Amino acid sequence: MTVSRDLPAVAPAPGRTDYAALVREDRVHRSVYTEQHIFDEEMVKVFGGRSWVYLAHESQLPEPNSFRSVRMGLRPVIVTRDRRGDLHAVFNRCSHRAATLCREESGTAKSFQCPYHGWTFRNTGELVGTPWPKGFGPSFDKSEHGLHKVARVESYRGFVFGTLNESAPSVVDWLGPAAGWLDYWVDRAPGGEVVVRSAAHRMGYRGNWKLAYDNAGDGYHPAFSHRSLLEMASRMGDAKDMAYFGRSPDEGPMRTYMLGNGHSVIDQRPNYDGPGSFWANQRPQPGREWFEEKIRAEHGADADRLLDLTIGSQINLSIFPNLLVIGNQIQVIEPLGVDRTQLTWHATTIGGVPPEVNTMRMRTQEDFPAFGEPDDQANFEEVQRGLAAPEAEWVLMNRGLDVPGWQEVGPDGVVSSTATDELHMRRYYAAWLEMMSEGTAR
Repeated sequence: MTVSRDLPAVAPAPGRTDYAALVREDRVHRSVYTEQHIFDEEMVKVFGGRSWVYLAHESQLPEPNSFRSVRMGLRPVIVTRDRRGDLHAVFNRCSHRAATLCREESGTAKSFQCPYHGWTFRNTGELVGTPWPKGFGPSFDKSEHGLHKVARVESYRGFVFGTLNESAPSVVDWLGPAAGWLDYWVDRAPGGEVVVRSAAHRMGYRGNWKLAYDNAGDGYHPAFSHRSLLEMASRMGDAKDMAYFGRSPDEGPMRTYMLGNGHSVIDQRPNYDGPGSFWANQRPQPGREWFEEKIRAEHGADADRLLDLTIGSQINLSIFPNLLVIGNQIQVIEPLGVDRTQLTWHATTIGGVPPEVNTMRMRTQEDFPAFGEPDDQANFEEVQRGLAAPEAEWVLMNRGLDVPGWQEVGPDGVVSSTATDELHMRRYYAAWLEMMSEGTAR
């Protein structure tokens, strides 16, 4: 859908569903972050409409009858493997009186029994038993009272997505060019074996969920928001990780790529210059020197490759609406309310490497959530505070718009630009507008 830069003569009224009036080519109306009715419709049209929503990683369901409790927007969902190992997703809501069935985060279960009235369901959703069934009369048909199922569940390279739209394109088609970036991320691991089984690192902030997505593709903020982190890095040498964001990034080699359907990626890899450079430019870590000495002594010519695997992938990949792949970590955006959001970080280990690699990999993944993410979440909360001023109606996303020479179109049709271009926001809001306008009286 094409968006216009022309402003309406009259500001949109509260509750208005003319979403085209709220999104312009260079700005969005504050109400998309503040209005309850818009948030409610997002939970239906974005997290339950045409998009595929990230649910879990296959390694979190390691065996038959594994399950994991997640959310699909606000919907409580249980992702399961059946006894044959096939994946399913069902609403975590008893079909009797709506109580949640599963109150555990993960585990194994062939069936779930509602703690309220004892109705029991297979892990694929079918109702198998009700206590004292004669009380429901001869017209009661168990086949009509199974759990509500997520219409389709598909996995790509271990990433499990669900959609409520039976006619949605395949998840591969939904990912489009983003699939190639996921391939790169997975294939860094020998044999493509990525494991997500450690406890999650959860952070909550008082702000709208889209603020996190705005920020994920934003290469403009690090020099300012993460100044303390960059100053620490500069004390260890100008080339340390992320320091390049503070050195005229518009003129540097980093690029941001628009991947369709609201997806995008910032590629930091051009700042590095060959095997061993990821490791050489990482910030200090406990045990780093001993670890490097051991790896080099035991693995010789392969040491640079192994050391680089302990460091993040140097891409920030955003899969709309709720999946962020940052470094070696998976981050999930979880809306809780119009002005409340939870960000959940999942660390990853990989197969086919010495155990020391995964030990140091875990230490590396402690770095940004502890030193960088608090900066971002403070900004999100301050933005939400600023949005409370109704007279200042618009949020700008105009950096890079109409700047000669910034944007290029590759042979695959993918548009790229300098990392500080706010093209990421403009493109994902165009996708958001298309979803939100479906079925709306205009």
